[in-house]
Amino acid sequence: MTAKDYRTRQPLLIFLGYFRNHLGLFALDISCACLIAAIDLAFPLITRTALYELLPNSMYQTFFAVMAAAAVSYLIRAGLYYIVCYYGHTFGIRVEADIRADLFRHMQELSFDFYDKNRTGQLMSRLTADLFDLTELAHHGPEDLLTSVVTILGALVVLGGIEWRLTLVVAAMIPIFLVVVFSMRRDMRAASAAVKQKTGHINAEIESSLSGIRTAKAFANEPVEAARFSAANEVFKTSKRQFHKAMGRFNCAMEFFLSSLNVVVIGYGGYLILRGQMDYRDLLTFSLYIATFVSPMRKLANFSEMFANGFAGLRRFVEVMGTEPTLRDAPNAKVLTQVKGAVDVRNVRFSYDGRTEVLKDVSLSVAPGETIAVVGPSGGGKTTLCQLIPRFYDVTSGAITIDGLDVRQATQRSLHENIGIVQQDVFLFADTIFENIRYGKPGASREEVEAAAKKAMLYDDILAMPQGFDTYVGERGTLLSGGQKQRVSIARIFLKNPPILILDEATSALDSVTEAEIQHSFDELAKGRTTLIIAHRLSTVRGADRIAVISDGRIAEAGAHEELLRRNGVYARLYRTQNALALEGR
Repeated sequence: MTAKDYRTRQPLLIFLGYFRNHLGLFALDISCACLIAAIDLAFPLITRTALYELLPNSMYQTFFAVMAAAAVSYLIRAGLYYIVCYYGHTFGIRVEADIRADLFRHMQELSFDFYDKNRTGQLMSRLTADLFDLTELAHHGPEDLLTSVVTILGALVVLGGIEWRLTLVVAAMIPIFLVVVFSMRRDMRAASAAVKQKTGHINAEIESSLSGIRTAKAFANEPVEAARFSAANEVFKTSKRQFHKAMGRFNCAMEFFLSSLNVVVIGYGGYLILRGQMDYRDLLTFSLYIATFVSPMRKLANFSEMFANGFAGLRRFVEVMGTEPTLRDAPNAKVLTQVKGAVDVRNVRFSYDGRTEVLKDVSLSVAPGETIAVVGPSGGGKTTLCQLIPRFYDVTSGAITIDGLDVRQATQRSLHENIGIVQQDVFLFADTIFENIRYGKPGASREEVEAAAKKAMLYDDILAMPQGFDTYVGERGTLLSGGQKQRVSIARIFLKNPPILILDEATSALDSVTEAEIQHSFDELAKGRTTLIIAHRLSTVRGADRIAVISDGRIAEAGAHEELLRRNGVYARLYRTQNALALEGR
């Protein structure tokens, strides 16, 4: 289904659509549940027959044979319950897994701006906590609803043949119960939706606090984080309180009705017995059926609660699935192949929010194999320009082309396959160093990974580690030094081997000695590739073929290092300032 389908179709129909791939398990679950209902309906009838015919006529052998058959049926019933419990939950988990897989797949398709606006903890909540209740709804929802209806209608049919007046009284009470239950469901659904929203909020706070735990410890700000967590937790508790109030009112009404049902049956049945219009054995049969009623009525009530919880999560799922990616491939998008690396930026303007322009009429041409450095004051638009080339965002106006093809006319996948990016903040997965390097080319052989590590000047460091290439790097690579993490990112690019390379402040977080060591790796990496270098430290870009200076969203000047110094413009001022600061720091 498309995002539009998720926005226009009923959430319940979308949910039921996920049953399609698991109809066998669903049919098994429902069939066994219906057999359980049939056994429950049969026992009161067997009891009535025993009281009317078998015991009064001294048919003891038949009576005990019937009781033995009833015992066997209840043994079968126990086995059916096992099937319903095990395979029913298996069905529910598979439906939940399919929903989660679609949600994760869709999240991967969403553009950068979606993640600019949504916190990781909130998205985690939608992928996990919001979907847990759907397992119960998928399993118990249809099963409870169907078996409850079958049991109640079956019991009413049987009771109608015994004493129609008492049956009418019972039947009249059921709609009243259902009206009360489903009217209260609205309050529970609203409260459940609030709980899920607050759960997402507290998950976001926990994710933020755990991610920044080292910063919190460094500033001795554990009390600040504890206070922030307590505030989020208090909001969560308040939301839960409202849900529990709604659930309390719901259970209160349900228990009153179920208790009243017994009183009404015994009271009115006793009245009919006193008038000679009913036999006490029939009243006993009625009482047994009312006991049978209680279970499906509770299931209907629980279904209401389950539906409220599951539907709240379902709506949040549909909300994300209905979000369109900001960037999509053009209908006739082409796959970039045999890329030479000519990059042209033509009169590009760009704004993140549609109001404030970050880039203003920027033009820049990069020849295949040329190294261009992009420098300038912070906030000038350097990183933004380099995020537009791989089309992480679309230009507001103007165009960016690679080998003459507008990036908007190329498939995003082929763009990202042909552009390698090394950033200042290297992200490493909580895995081995081998798998982190191989991320540049999933499926690469060990020999290829080792060759990439050698080119990145990381091979010797890896061999000195406790488990070599199988060394665990820790969460976000915390067990590696800054220089080692950066070399892993360089090794990834060597393995990927893209024709276009973007180095986005790749060494600004490193000390001068480590930077000098890694610079050689970057020089090797840039050979034969079109390379754009974003840098604050001008000492690292002197070897570039050309230097473009971006200031206030515009290219202020461009040229070789010596040429820009002679012009005595923005670049010369930046260069003199950095040299002066370096001398003061000695």
